[in-house]
Amino acid sequence: MLWAALAALAVGAVLCVIGWYGVSGERFAERQLPYVASCTVPGAALIVAGAVLLAHARSALAAARVEELYGLLVATGPAEPAPATRAAAGGALRMVPGGTLWHRADCALVAGKREAVPADAGILSAGALAPCPICEPERPPEPDDPSSAPGPAPEPAPEP
Repeated sequence: MLWAALAALAVGAVLCVIGWYGVSGERFAERQLPYVASCTVPGAALIVAGAVLLAHARSALAAARVEELYGLLVATGPAEPAPATRAAAGGALRMVPGGTLWHRADCALVAGKREAVPADAGILSAGALAPCPICEPERPPEPDDPSSAPGPAPEPAPEP
């Protein structure tokens, strides 16, 4: 498709040059019209068609490259861990100070990085960090808030 686009662009340019040359050699408009109709208009149409084909060929090439990269990523990605392994890995949450996401400890974005620290439960409960879209960590259990816990039941009033 790339070669067809380049050929259409080249033929269109040649036709436009021939049309311009023919029009420039004629003094009267009625004698210029055949050059415009037979060379310049089809040449311009071929240039537009070549540009469209070139854009389509480049986007098709880019789409093929993206598909190839996605295939490589999926093929070499780790297999889905067993539920017990995932639960064990989900227990240790990590975050990077100044970051916007929280991760599982085995997430590829934070694994082996010294700046990754254990996630602070207060920051997580405040909603300041979003879960990582790569490792999809489970939300930790909410810390017990004494102010929201039900207090002791009131004592019944003594009977007279």
